[in-house]
Amino acid sequence: MNVEYFIAKRIHFRQDKKNISRPAVRIAIIGIAIGLAVMLLTVSIVLGFKQEIRNKTIGFGGHIQLTNFDTNNSFEMKPVSLNDDLRISLSQLQGVKSISAFATKPGIIKTNEAFQGIVLKGVGQDFDKEFFQNNLIEGEFIQTGDSLHNEALISRHMARLFKLKTGDSFYTYFINDQVRARRFTVKGIYSTNFVEYDKLFIITDIRQIQQLNSWEPNEFSGYELRLTDFDLLDSTNDQVYALTSSVVQEDGSGYYSRTIRELNPQIFSWLDLLDINVWVILALMFAVAGFNMISGLLILILERTSMIGILKSIGATNWSVRKIFLYHSLFLIGKGMIWGNIAGLVIITLQYYTGIIPLDPEAYYVSTVPVLFNWPLFILLNVGTFVLSIAIMIGPSYLITKIVPAKIIRYE
Repeated sequence: MNVEYFIAKRIHFRQDKKNISRPAVRIAIIGIAIGLAVMLLTVSIVLGFKQEIRNKTIGFGGHIQLTNFDTNNSFEMKPVSLNDDLRISLSQLQGVKSISAFATKPGIIKTNEAFQGIVLKGVGQDFDKEFFQNNLIEGEFIQTGDSLHNEALISRHMARLFKLKTGDSFYTYFINDQVRARRFTVKGIYSTNFVEYDKLFIITDIRQIQQLNSWEPNEFSGYELRLTDFDLLDSTNDQVYALTSSVVQEDGSGYYSRTIRELNPQIFSWLDLLDINVWVILALMFAVAGFNMISGLLILILERTSMIGILKSIGATNWSVRKIFLYHSLFLIGKGMIWGNIAGLVIITLQYYTGIIPLDPEAYYVSTVPVLFNWPLFILLNVGTFVLSIAIMIGPSYLITKIVPAKIIRYE
């Protein structure tokens, strides 16, 4: 029989309402519960936010872009083409979900209401349109096929700015050696709440850009590789580089592969900075919970000095008595963690399915607070909290060794 555990259980579950330690114990439990709930929410929200922004960035540009080596960082690119063998080799790389050609052309959209600089992005039949279909709020995705289409997919920002709706027409102007105009019909309206891109991109048939640039049917601005797992980004890009670095196109130019991180360093650097916020919040919450637990344990020890003196007088060792209070702390920590998990997971689940906490999309790029269920990380957070909480209790329990049985019994 574990005597220390038995005594600790009796102390914990048979407390008198008049015990002075009762409020302190409750405060300690509440502190642990609030701390763990906040930590779960912080991790879930930050991971959810990073995933949302990352997915939106990838939705507009793919995981990896393969372009002409001589291209610059603008949307006016030199043409590139892939032969069948190279394309098959790329598609067979581990983690590659799809490869699609794209073409971009900067221009100006003008109506009687306003004008604005835009980027016309052309896509073909091989384009993965799931991202834009999920963000469609009106109409449908553009048609792509053997014949040339003048349909366009515009953002809600543009629709409001130019007072356009599905079925309306507008003109875009492109400046090369001379000004060229193209008339498009609004086929659908999308909204990703990613304002920087929503106000920039118009999606249309890839043949429109090929015609504007006088390109051949097999010439494009580049290729987008979409992966099954973002964690494979760097390793897959290394493999793409290995396959394409020694290949030369018919015009003598080479290939240039870049990850979405390299294409948008400012966005991903900003997302990486959010990890610092997580660590700061976790440290603060653990400090608050640890302070409450230490205070509660010290009050429990002071309240039970007579019991400690009696146990020592009948032969109990210091470590044996300390184990009693550590077991007691374990009960308190466990109860606090149970309530903390319940509170945190209920709020996360409620937000995940209802989105009841809104955000300003102009400032945060999302309309509601995003959350993500990462069960391995939640479990790790619980284990870490439990282990560290028990470890931090060992120090205050050292006070028990300073209690002398003779003085306590004489005082009683």
